[in-house]
Order: sequence, then C-alpha cells, then structure tokens
Amino acid sequence: MSSQSVEDYLESIYRIIEKKGYARTTDLAKALNLTPSSVTGMFKKLADEGYVNYEKYGGITLTEKGRLLAHKIDGRHKTLSRLLMVLGVPEEIADEDACRIEHNVSKKTMDVLKKLLEFMQHCKLHPEWMKHFEHYLEKGTCP
Repeated sequence: MSSQSVEDYLESIYRIIEKKGYARTTDLAKALNLTPSSVTGMFKKLADEGYVNYEKYGGITLTEKGRLLAHKIDGRHKTLSRLLMVLGVPEEIADEDACRIEHNVSKKTMDVLKKLLEFMQHCKLHPEWMKHFEHYLEKGTCP
C-alpha cells in the first residue's frame, strides 16, 4: 500500500517530526486540512502496514520502514520544488506542483532531474542556455 494518500501522510508526519520532534493527530489534521477522525483512521491503516507506531491519544512515530519511505518522498518533493523554482516558478506554486509530481515520476526520471538541478546550482559558470531561457520567460522571444 503506497498510494498517494499514504505518501502524503508519511511525508507530513516526517516533516512534523523533523520540525517539532513529535507528531500528533491534530498536527496531521492541520497539515493535511482533514478532520482528526479521518487522520486517526489512516493512522490505524499505516500502523497495520508497518509504517508507523500509533497509540490512541498519544503521538505517532515512524517505523524504520516508514521513515525510509518518508525520507525518499520528502527528497523527491524538495528536488522537484527547487528545480521548478530555479526555472522561475514561484515558490508556492512550485511546492504545490512538486507535491503532485512526486507521486508519479519514475526513479530514472527523478535521478536525471536531480542531476540537472545539481548541475544548475553548482556549475561555476552560469550556463548560457539558462540566460536564454530567462530571457524567453521574460520576453516570450528567443534572444
């Protein structure tokens, strides 16, 4: 069971734990804009699948299996979001689009996109094609 919904939950749990050190039902309900009862139902499913440790009225922790998958999803999201921002997409839109894309992109494509982002961010010389692309974005014509 690794549906988009499961991945969204695991990524949100991961981010909340990274930020606060723990996660509770109310934290997830707020992050995912859901009711606490909906979140509780999913926590039970995630626990049954071995992704989380969940105690009613307590916090939730990721199992090793859940942490590894959440870390992978979060990494895809961050890479896609950064790449879109480098290409000129506003941060809020880049974040929303990365969330949609991260669930459907193949590992091979993700590896290539990650390498492209690394190249674009770490190349000492600003690539000439990037200057042309920025001009095209701004003017709508090729320089």
